[in-house]
Amino acid sequence: MTPLPKRRFSHARSGNRASHQALRLKTLAPCPQCKTPRMPHRVCPVCGTYNGRQVVAVKSEKAAS
Repeated sequence: MTPLPKRRFSHARSGNRASHQALRLKTLAPCPQCKTPRMPHRVCPVCGTYNGRQVVAVKSEKAAS
C-alpha cells in the first residue's frame, strides 16, 4: 500500500507554499551613453556600449532596410 494523506491540504497551506513562486519584473537601468533602459551588467542593445567602451558593433536600421 502506498501512503496517502488522511486529509486534503487546506487552501492556506497551498497558498503559503506557492507564495514564493511569484514572477518578478526585470529591473532596468538607464544606459549612460544613450539613456535607453537596459538590464544592468549587460551590453546596451541600442548603442552596443558597456562600461564606457564600444563592445558590439550595432547595425543601423536604415542600412538594413
